[in-house]
Amino acid sequence: MPPNLPDVVLWSIPAFVLLTVIEIVSVRLHPDEDAAGYETKDAATSIGMGLGSLAFDLLWKIPIVAIYTAIYELTPLSVPVLWWTIPLMLLAQDFFYYWSHRGHHVIRILWACHVVHHSSRKFNLSTALRQPWTSLTVWPFYVPLIALGVHPAALAFCSSANLVYQFWIHTERIDKLPRAFEFVFNTPSHHRVHHASQGGYLDRNFGGILIVWDRLFRSFVPEVERPVFGLTKNIETYNPIKVATHEYVAIAKDLKAAESWRERAGRVFRGPGWSPKPALPVQAEAQDRAPDPVTEGAA
Repeated sequence: MPPNLPDVVLWSIPAFVLLTVIEIVSVRLHPDEDAAGYETKDAATSIGMGLGSLAFDLLWKIPIVAIYTAIYELTPLSVPVLWWTIPLMLLAQDFFYYWSHRGHHVIRILWACHVVHHSSRKFNLSTALRQPWTSLTVWPFYVPLIALGVHPAALAFCSSANLVYQFWIHTERIDKLPRAFEFVFNTPSHHRVHHASQGGYLDRNFGGILIVWDRLFRSFVPEVERPVFGLTKNIETYNPIKVATHEYVAIAKDLKAAESWRERAGRVFRGPGWSPKPALPVQAEAQDRAPDPVTEGAA
């Protein structure tokens, strides 16, 4: 019998709306000239992407639940849902979230899903709602948890709690928090770094609830200079379909232009900015391979 756990995201929607309205009012009453702030079309796009993700997630849940259920039925292990096991499952889910999130930044076909969340040049609570429509790429990272006996419903609860936690860290209205809290937990300061497009901030601070994974696996960077939000190559569109699919379209174009299967594999499975090294001209290659008379003589 599946555990009876609440739908955390559904119950949190009123809080999402209330906090977003409060932030909008605070930005209007006390604007920060250096902050990215709000822009109507951008916020509307983020909210539209969030609503679309709810619909698509229902579709993706069908095969994912089937796979998870099959694995859960096959494993001899079973973790009971008790008051003391739920914190342990939240901790384990957050650990695997870190690796899922990191993977979605460094593997291009996964980045094509996650890039949606980074496509806004604003950073506010509406940005938290800018979610992908192709989240089918996430489920493999949590297979170990199911194999260890965590019920799929318990995993869904933990994933929802993680997502809800991350809502409030999408803001510029909160500066740095007390040092002890900043050391352990993901905060607005840490997450601003994650959404920044500066070179030193790229692919950093992947944690969900905890930032200790980034400290442990050396992907942590503190916020020093003011972040510039968005992508290294921003998209000039508010069309939700284009926002959801633009990186897949770019991958398809690169695959069509690729000259070898090695390049095609690289365009899909290497990092988002990967490109093959240009071949050396014949003359330059010959010079590059020519023996150095000094070292040859010394030999």
